[in-house]
Amino acid sequence: MANKTSQHILGTAANLLGFCLFIITSLHFANLTENNLIDEFTSVVALLLTVSSILSFVSIRTHNTEMECKAERIADYLFIISLLGIFGIIVFITINFWQK
Repeated sequence: MANKTSQHILGTAANLLGFCLFIITSLHFANLTENNLIDEFTSVVALLLTVSSILSFVSIRTHNTEMECKAERIADYLFIISLLGIFGIIVFITINFWQK
């Protein structure tokens, strides 16, 4: 039986997706996107979080046990990759601000 982590991934991924969209919006308002890769990396992480959220939702709602396990496993992997991406973005932002 799956669905051990899907409920947690769904809520947390949605919150982190908001964080990513906030970073992208902030960079565009501050006109810092010309020679900066932070918004591109953040967009990729946001996409991964969106897919992770969708797969978590599918895992929760499906009645097919095989589909449930597969969707939860993929959502879990995408979520951890997204967390590592957010860590990289934060390090990149910190380095950029330290150099100024």
